[in-house]
Amino acid sequence: MALELLSSHGCFGGQQRFYRHDATRIGLPMRFGLYLPPQALDGARKVPVLFYLAGLTCTEETFAIKAGAQRAAAELGLALVTPDTSPRGAGLPGEAESWDFGVGAGFYLDATRSPWRKHWRMESYLVDELVTLVGEHFPVDVHRAGLFGHSMGGHGALALALRHPGCFRSVSAFAPIAAPTRCPWGRKAFAGYLGDDTRAWEAYDASCLMARQSEAPYPRGILIDQGLDDPYLAEQLHPEALEEACRQVGQPLTLRRHAGFDHGYYFIASFVEDHLRFHAERLAGTA
Repeated sequence: MALELLSSHGCFGGQQRFYRHDATRIGLPMRFGLYLPPQALDGARKVPVLFYLAGLTCTEETFAIKAGAQRAAAELGLALVTPDTSPRGAGLPGEAESWDFGVGAGFYLDATRSPWRKHWRMESYLVDELVTLVGEHFPVDVHRAGLFGHSMGGHGALALALRHPGCFRSVSAFAPIAAPTRCPWGRKAFAGYLGDDTRAWEAYDASCLMARQSEAPYPRGILIDQGLDDPYLAEQLHPEALEEACRQVGQPLTLRRHAGFDHGYYFIASFVEDHLRFHAERLAGTA
């Protein structure tokens, strides 16, 4: 399957598109959304690009439909890429029965445990394939790429930014699973995808990864927004663990805690423009 345009929609002078392609790293077709701002449509110049990683049970459409990010992206001249959250159609037993494994819950890692290791290779797909594909086929500058995400995708954004230094110039998150080795969601997923060796789990835990840094990996700062009415805050998210790790290594972190906000997309829509402006400032200029 070549890169296949599934739909295109005019949006704030740009275009919101959705694509499907054969993903080599996954071994199955994958879908992604792409918002091209008006500055990119004539092809005269390449624009910076933000990759957004969504949370549990979401798809490539969720952020594009619910977050309301296109208006600010059009103003700032930012492209937005929204990959699906996991492979689909592998036909594994129980694949679609629960978010714990399978559909909607890829956790942005490369699984090492059977039967997931054949197709659940979201880290390799994103870093080694999708970034390159987007840069080759569209007027975006992948040397000026930022990464952000929500919940499971916030975990993915932080972990991948730390695991692949130099691939992304900026990183932020909404209500990330900041210490997945410490929470039920993370432990269940890591045991299923990676096995029982907790050292392998730590390689995808943003708080552990940050604590191992010899210097601040993002000296211009990391932005995190967290709702204080989030029902998952105490048991699942643990932003204080990342906050402490950043303090230890001197990593500038803006962790904003908001009363009255929960875990959903009304929260994201309220602060998404701040995140786009944060990234636009860091992605300005040349690589």
